[in-house]
Amino acid sequence: MIDIAMDMEQYDCPFIDTTADHGVAFAAVHWDFDTAKRELETRMVVEADDREVLDHGLSTLRDHPNMNDVSLLRRQDAAAHIRTVMVETTAMETIRDNGGYITGPFHIEAGSEVWHVGFDRGRDADDTLSELDRDNEFDVIERSPASLPQLQDVARNAGAAMTLIEGCRDLSETERETLEEAVSSGYFQSPRDATLGTLAEEFGVSKPAVSKNLRRGERKMIERVVDALEDIDS
Repeated sequence: MIDIAMDMEQYDCPFIDTTADHGVAFAAVHWDFDTAKRELETRMVVEADDREVLDHGLSTLRDHPNMNDVSLLRRQDAAAHIRTVMVETTAMETIRDNGGYITGPFHIEAGSEVWHVGFDRGRDADDTLSELDRDNEFDVIERSPASLPQLQDVARNAGAAMTLIEGCRDLSETERETLEEAVSSGYFQSPRDATLGTLAEEFGVSKPAVSKNLRRGERKMIERVVDALEDIDS
């Protein structure tokens, strides 16, 4: 399998056109392609700068000529969960006609879209990129062959990966920022390039306060890491 990540600008994609005109971003959480109708059904998370921007973005998406249906499933403040049905874009058709398939979530923001696509043969990947280059603007971010053992690792350890992701979500904003600063400033190195004192100065709090935030963040992440290790062992 050849796995390719690319930053794509499609000229006939409703999502890309919408993000080019409004401060919204789309992230796919589920997708399904109807080969008979040549339609792509998705469940998307939409995030906007504010509620008004979200309203304008969803309205523009609904009115796009290549969008067949947009249904609002859930909304909270400036974010929404939507179901969409759109016609197959030219780039999607090119990838599918060459035996390509989506291998991961895609993200659309500021007029471009990050895709993760796979091919069973390197020649199919090369042909696809050559054809896409005629009518689309794109940059290949990463291209790598995936061996069978690597694919097995991904399949077997998906649960462990989700455990770690949930651990990151459990962090408060303060805990996350404190951990990030501690790592980037060298607090965890030996010898240390940063101390509790320098971290406290960075955040404008006392040393006991920054120590407390560090311990809380570390405890949450370590607990999740141990859970993930158990998932891997099993």
